[in-house]
Amino acid sequence: MSTDTHDAAAVQHRLWDEIEKRQIGMLAPVGAEPQHFQPMTAFLERSDNRMWFFTYKDTDLAEAVANGAPAMFVFQDGREFYACVGGQLRVEYDRERMNRYWNALVAAWYPEGKDDPRLTMLCLEARDAEVWIAEGGPLRYVWEIVKANATHATPEVGGHTHLNFH
Repeated sequence: MSTDTHDAAAVQHRLWDEIEKRQIGMLAPVGAEPQHFQPMTAFLERSDNRMWFFTYKDTDLAEAVANGAPAMFVFQDGREFYACVGGQLRVEYDRERMNRYWNALVAAWYPEGKDDPRLTMLCLEARDAEVWIAEGGPLRYVWEIVKANATHATPEVGGHTHLNFH
């Protein structure tokens, strides 16, 4: 899938498409007391630039963002698409969203079900993103590396875009 990295709207559309399709990325609060990133399944609400995640209230992550905190969601799809979405992460119990997003994957991680009193959700309100898109596949990549070494130039394997959602 080719995306012009100079077209911010196209890059944003591709970013949301990729996250909706794969869902799993790495999430962590950043700032004063950063934590290690951890794998989380994102449920995207494009129109509001929000991602929702299931978690327990007593996890390190939920406790770290109880009062809201800056956070990043890092996403990669193979060798062609890389993104880091930044925003404000908060704990928000939302029964309607729990019902909407509950599925077999979620149920496997939360065996007590939707009624578990420890269960809650996190909401990442995306503010911006950095997106890198490599085009042409592995053969073009190898060609660009060989060419760069022969010409002492940097490889041309794709582009980078900064997106601002607000």
